[in-house]
Amino acid sequence: MRTSVLAGLGAYVPPRALTNAELCGRRPLGDEWIRERIGVASRRIADGEATVDLAVRAGRHALTAAGASGADAVLLATTSPDRLLPAGAPEVAARLGLGTVPAFDLAAGCSGFLYGLCVASAMITGGTCDSVLVVASDVFSAFLDPQDWLMSAIFGDGAGAVLLRAGAAGTAGGPGVFGPFDLGSDGSQADLLEVPGGGSRARKRRSAEPDGEEASPYFRMDGPAVLKQAVVGMCDSLTRALDRAGWSLGELDVVVAHQANQRILDGITDELGLAPGQVLSHIGTYGNTAAASVPVLLAQAAAAGKLVPGQRVALTAFGAGLAWGSTTLVWPGVRAVTEGDG
Repeated sequence: MRTSVLAGLGAYVPPRALTNAELCGRRPLGDEWIRERIGVASRRIADGEATVDLAVRAGRHALTAAGASGADAVLLATTSPDRLLPAGAPEVAARLGLGTVPAFDLAAGCSGFLYGLCVASAMITGGTCDSVLVVASDVFSAFLDPQDWLMSAIFGDGAGAVLLRAGAAGTAGGPGVFGPFDLGSDGSQADLLEVPGGGSRARKRRSAEPDGEEASPYFRMDGPAVLKQAVVGMCDSLTRALDRAGWSLGELDVVVAHQANQRILDGITDELGLAPGQVLSHIGTYGNTAAASVPVLLAQAAAAGKLVPGQRVALTAFGAGLAWGSTTLVWPGVRAVTEGDG
């Protein structure tokens, strides 16, 4: 059975950096409070760009990094689609000049990139495609209440992408091969992170109760509940992925986790007994970029030489759904092209 191998990475973050001082103005809780509680000093905000716009730039960079002129399919993981209908992936494929390849969106919250990797790997190993472009892109600032400065302090905008290619049979577990995967969900806690308005539930309720309160079009979350569950959820998922790969925690070199906030990243380090710096972080500069956070950080780390061929790397994420996912790979000698992080 053939394998699916990482061939190239790309990332794009918008040029405008919104600092804590600019965000908070004269509010009593300012820069110091945000740094201590969330770990963010600034975040990137897309001005005049939408989710698909960012996805196209990151996708093009991944193709360039892989030396590829095309891909057989495009998957777009996002929590902030340009429209409810149609999906954004076909537009990404068209704007990248990929023609009429299969293209579809994945909605798995901040874990969407991990789900996309799993689906893309299955498409390649099953013989449906020889290459798949997986993009995670979010302009989450478009779904934040302008009056809710705390949510605005947490989130930023960005996009990351990887190109997967078919590899030779018998290379499972070799450099650049993702997997095994651990994926899961708990829909009984769906209301912990949500955008209540805009979907069929809100529309039906509005039709039945025309004088009722309008469902909010903005994101909301139960922060304390999510904090506790995110640490445990990512640690448990990552441990299962390591077990399936036959790795011990002591053999793990690097963890690339969803950049939810610095306290969660520190919690993962403490819970798993990892060394300081072993769980990579860029949240201080870019904030929480939702589904894009793992591939953006992965590409930036690769471009900066922070990932060395042969290192054992684990990816993990947790978010709305609730949904979570983790996987492993031995880092290959692969190129990354990034934009906006200079």
